[in-house]
Amino acid sequence: MILQDIAYFFVDPDLLQRYGWRMLAGLWVTAKLVAIAFTLGMLLATVLALGRLSSNPLLRHASGFYIYCLRGSPLLAQLFLLYYGLGSFREFWQDVGLWWLFRDAWYCTLLAFTLNTAAYQAEILRGSFIAIGEGQREAARALGLRPWVTFVKIIMPQSLMVAIGPLGNELILMIKASAIASLVTLYDLMGVTKLGFSRSFDFQIYLWAAVLYLLIVETLRRVLRRLDARLSRHLHDH
Repeated sequence: MILQDIAYFFVDPDLLQRYGWRMLAGLWVTAKLVAIAFTLGMLLATVLALGRLSSNPLLRHASGFYIYCLRGSPLLAQLFLLYYGLGSFREFWQDVGLWWLFRDAWYCTLLAFTLNTAAYQAEILRGSFIAIGEGQREAARALGLRPWVTFVKIIMPQSLMVAIGPLGNELILMIKASAIASLVTLYDLMGVTKLGFSRSFDFQIYLWAAVLYLLIVETLRRVLRRLDARLSRHLHDH
């Protein structure tokens, strides 16, 4: 009887029936948001990292300034600046055909997350590019390979092996930081949780949300560990 009371204290069947599926739907929104933002951010980060390593002072300083600003300011401030700040210029965005982006909380959140993670990923990728020895580039030049072929087929694959751990940490941090998306009325996992609590005043909902976040992070951590072991298995064979 005591165990049954304890179980009911943490899992109310009626509450679970009302909000369980909604929380799973919110979880899907969170996963989709983070996955798309992280992928787009990596593309932008590659450009920024190459800009930071460029011999062109303009590209180098412009990339450095972007990374400095995005890493030096809170993600929440960046999200509010996009959604509430730039979103207030309705007539301008309508004239240039971009009002569809700034009027929608989903697109603004996606843009904010993409721009933010790109700055962090750029520094990770820059470090991984530097970690590849100059001998690799010299050997590619000796073989007559073009610079872009050298980068795509030699430098990039090896640098990703170096960067996979830090990139995985950045992805995990993004998942946890995604909770702030609920502050711009986006019904992700935390948004649905807040809505459920405002109607039920039952702390169980926050407990369920914490467990779901924990499950995502732990699953991702295990996948990244296996991926890292698989990609670097040849290093352990010698």
